[in-house]
Amino acid sequence: MKQYQFGTEKYTLLENYKDGFDKEAVEHLYTDYFEPYDYILGDWSYGKLRLKGFYRSSNAKKKAVNDFSKKGQYIKENCAYDCKYFVLEKKGSE
Repeated sequence: MKQYQFGTEKYTLLENYKDGFDKEAVEHLYTDYFEPYDYILGDWSYGKLRLKGFYRSSNAKKKAVNDFSKKGQYIKENCAYDCKYFVLEKKGSE
């Protein structure tokens, strides 16, 4: 799997639905805000990328809104229908 570095963290590209991953676009939006999260989901709507952080279910910091086990529900309820999206997993968060 392909590895990327954003900020001080390294990530693995887990999912790349409809070729939604764009490294330059992520670099433009990524801030240290995302560093605590175990996963970053990026989705595209109207040509704009949106990033959302998620925690793995076993992480004590997780809440219902950022529980990675609810990723499918998030995509269905909060993303444009059949949009391009991707999932990055922080290296070492397994």
